[in-house]
Amino acid sequence: MHARQIGQDQDTIAQPRRWADWAIARIEADYARSADTHLIPLDLPALPDVAIYLKDESSHPTGSLKHRLARSLFLHALCSGWISEGTTVVEASSGSTAVSEAYFARMLGLPFVAVIPATTAAEKIAAIEALGGQCHKVDQPGAVYGAAQALAAARGGHYMDQFTFAERATDWRGNNNIAESIFAQMAREPAPVPTWIVCGAGTGGTSATLGRFVRYHRHATRICVADPAASVFHRHWHDRTILRKDGACSVIEGIGRPRVEPSFVPAVIDRMEVVEDAASIAAARVLSRHLGRRVGGSTGTNLVACARLATQMAQAGQQGSIVTILCDSGERYASTCFNDEWLAGRNLDIAAEAARMTEFLATGRY
Repeated sequence: MHARQIGQDQDTIAQPRRWADWAIARIEADYARSADTHLIPLDLPALPDVAIYLKDESSHPTGSLKHRLARSLFLHALCSGWISEGTTVVEASSGSTAVSEAYFARMLGLPFVAVIPATTAAEKIAAIEALGGQCHKVDQPGAVYGAAQALAAARGGHYMDQFTFAERATDWRGNNNIAESIFAQMAREPAPVPTWIVCGAGTGGTSATLGRFVRYHRHATRICVADPAASVFHRHWHDRTILRKDGACSVIEGIGRPRVEPSFVPAVIDRMEVVEDAASIAAARVLSRHLGRRVGGSTGTNLVACARLATQMAQAGQQGSIVTILCDSGERYASTCFNDEWLAGRNLDIAAEAARMTEFLATGRY
């Protein structure tokens, strides 16, 4: 082979690598400009021996926990050679991941299409479109996977597939993942090693990261997943032969799924708490009043699980801390969870559950 031909071949190989180097540097620079998210202590005078903290993921640039996931997914895809200059990125999402991925796609000048359920909150759709993304709606939530894969193939693009890659795109041993951040921020608290960390499961990536991290670092912390009643995850955790749940889906966006996702790792989860949608929405509303700002429905799901755990710890005379995740802002759900007409249309009466959560915040008993 002539030297000129060798040089041309090397240049052909180097060009995609140069773009990938630039793209990775862009993402890393954006990360360097971002501060970590806050860890907020929940004011509960009735529980002097049990402290509850909220890891406020709504303060990310794209407003949710999914910002971490989207960054990891883009870096994983870039370093795997799946995304190059001009690649159309397609994702199946209930909304928040798509918002975050639209942010990174715009940063890299890439077309982005979100395949979402038609029931996705209008505020999320507006956020995706404001960041330059397109929304492709499907009537059945379970159809998002196939539709996203087909759309990516038709456009010669890349299907990001958060539900498969969430548990492997993030370095669970550290590298400033959410678990490492929590433990660093808890270091000076009275009970620095949490008794429990509570999270939801949408892909299962967060619970996998948390569960693996505490085992790797040999912490005594246990992982509790708060799961909507209509989800398959808690069913699968109890019986590994159950892989799908038919019928109505939960109205709590972002967590709970009709099928067991590839990223869900049940073996690293110590406890599942099943939460009805009415209880989740009621808790989100009560906590919003308590904090003076709105939180999303999945944060309400997490709070219900925290209330149960804290009550049991107090009754058993245990001291310790519980950390949970404030997943996103309730402003994204003004037309759904915070809309009384929307609740009435779904026969969701939250009065009794709201009173129960209000009592917990006042008395420490749920």
